Amino acid sequence: MVDVGDKPVTDRLAIAQGEVLMKNKTFELIRSAAMKKGDVLTVAQIAGITAAKRTSELIPLCHPLPITHIDITLTLDEGLPGVLIKATVRTKGRTGVEMEALTAVSVAALTIYDMAKAAEKTMKIQNIRLIEKYGGRSGNVVNE
Repeated sequence: MVDVGDKPVTDRLAIAQGEVLMKNKTFELIRSAAMKKGDVLTVAQIAGITAAKRTSELIPLCHPLPITHIDITLTLDEGLPGVLIKATVRTKGRTGVEMEALTAVSVAALTIYDMAKAAEKTMKIQNIRLIEKYGGRSGNVVNE
């Protein structure tokens, strides 16, 4: 692990996004809460939050962080069709929360796939990326 002991504690924020594309039939099953495994969006939201909190257990050499806020939004988008996933993570710490935000989006997307795979095995998880990062020595990043 990188030694961050001499870095100052600052407010940190990271926002990540991703998408799960699917057929219209699968989209409608999710929208109508008709999947056999249950409410896909709620379960994916909880999975994303849990993943952000456990990132240091999943990613080697990633620092465990005291996360102060996690917000996961899942939006049904008819234009894809699919689900847009956005994770916002905050902390006061010596290192950023980019990995936590990216992990939250990734696990939320995998959860959507898992819960809907009985209806469709051709869904696509794509465009998982860091959108914004604030705080720390390297400064702010906006990737939109």
